[in-house]
Amino acid sequence: MAAVSLRLGDLVWGKLGRYPPWPGKIVNPPKDLKKPRGKKCFFVKFFGTEDHAWIKVEQLKPYHAHKEEMIKINKGKRFQQAVDAVEEFLRRAKGKDQTSSHNSADDKNRRNSSEERSRPNSGDEKRKLSLSEGKVKKNMGEGKKRVSSGSSERGSKSPLKRAQEQSPRKRGRPPKDEKDLTIPESSTVKGVMTGPMAAFKWQPTVSEPVKDADPHFHHFLLSQTEKPAVCYQAITKKLKICEEETGSTSIQAADSTAVNGSITPTDKKIGFLGLGLMGSGIVSNLLKMGHTVTVWNRTAEKCDLFIQEGARLGRTPAEVVSTCDITFACVSDPKAAKDVLGPSGVLQGIRPGKCYVDMSTVDADTVTELAQVIVSRGGRFLEAPVSGNQQLSNDGMLVILAAGDRGLYEDCSSCFQAMGKTSFFLGEVGNAAKMMLIVNMVQGSFMATIAEGLTLAQVTGQSQQTLLDILNQGQLASIFLDQKCQNILQGNFKPDFYLKYIQKDLRLAIALGDAVNHPTPMAAAANEVYKRAKALDQSDNDMSAVYRAYIH
Repeated sequence: MAAVSLRLGDLVWGKLGRYPPWPGKIVNPPKDLKKPRGKKCFFVKFFGTEDHAWIKVEQLKPYHAHKEEMIKINKGKRFQQAVDAVEEFLRRAKGKDQTSSHNSADDKNRRNSSEERSRPNSGDEKRKLSLSEGKVKKNMGEGKKRVSSGSSERGSKSPLKRAQEQSPRKRGRPPKDEKDLTIPESSTVKGVMTGPMAAFKWQPTVSEPVKDADPHFHHFLLSQTEKPAVCYQAITKKLKICEEETGSTSIQAADSTAVNGSITPTDKKIGFLGLGLMGSGIVSNLLKMGHTVTVWNRTAEKCDLFIQEGARLGRTPAEVVSTCDITFACVSDPKAAKDVLGPSGVLQGIRPGKCYVDMSTVDADTVTELAQVIVSRGGRFLEAPVSGNQQLSNDGMLVILAAGDRGLYEDCSSCFQAMGKTSFFLGEVGNAAKMMLIVNMVQGSFMATIAEGLTLAQVTGQSQQTLLDILNQGQLASIFLDQKCQNILQGNFKPDFYLKYIQKDLRLAIALGDAVNHPTPMAAAANEVYKRAKALDQSDNDMSAVYRAYIH
């Protein structure tokens, strides 16, 4: 893209790495976010996502001048959602200006009407008034002019500002202008909200001097650097948006794939084994983004829907692997991960050059064993467990933790973009399994604590709803907290993440701690509660059903 003359607040098309041009707005960066060294760049907030990044000026184009051109070359669903978000933002801005202008004209008409009614009727009274004004004008001087100018020079005011200006105010002190840097809400967040949502606002800040900026900072979207967090009361529909600064110390984030609305699908043939809660959403998004996918599932009927969407049917795992270039597997546990390699399984289809990606959440020993067997047959191996739930899988917003063959990780780029919002490459095989277990250990322990708190509130005569409202206004506020509490309050435990699987992950995480002699007392306590819930036949319910372990 050619260099252009741009400034703060401009709508632009930003090109980042191999990703397609995406609509955004130039905004002030957060205080603690340093500007990269080198060529001139701007900090851009992208529409339709929660992402933002430093973009070199030569990778930016004005939005309106190139809108038609960009729409012709990008047809993805998420891309269209981003464009719609820009247009909605423009409509709101236009409507705001028209409303302000209309209100300003109404105010002027009312003032003129009031002056007309109070005007003296007789010529003597007019002359007396004129003489009186002549004496006052000399004392008033320019002060009156400043007050008049201050109340009329700004045509665009919010209702609050207009109300303030109509109230008494010290003479000669017009209100200060505020730059409107409103950014519309992210479509990804909007998808899981239950009600109207106000726009995020980026407050102007002063950039700090460049010192030791990370030279790789501008190569990926900073979705893990600073994100607006949601604080809200979903049941009462009183939604509020607040911004929370969160800094990540991770330096291994390979890239952010949140901008997955318009991608170029790989020309490699993709296979997929396992169509459970997570696998179903993943395959659906692979197909939507134009990938050629062959599917297999232990229960064959689950394949029917995806065949209708354009997938091909594999009769066995061996057939899928032998006919595809890259085969993904997403199954329930270590035993299932090993079984899928067995009779009529993956190993029969593996030959030199074939690629296998295991997305199951298993222990490091299991995934290391799988890797050794695949590589011994001349295949290439990558582990890529995913963090998320059924809803995030359906939305293509999973977080992918990968380790193993780096070249294979890069070959899977378009697939990861289709299924996830970000991906991390963590090095050698086993690292992703360990990290995934730690993540789920924290999540499972937190869920058990939520259930414990709600039951304690109930038995002590406190309102569970009030507890949720308080938590949603505090530092623990999150979509996860609100959704799981609502499950409990409504008695709705339809699985979004099976209870039996979070208990399995806690068990494996505890074993991981034992292997390195590291204490995991919180996880161990939570694990016992989940085991109690399983004994109460809650295995196939959502993890939030752990609540029932406390009330029986």
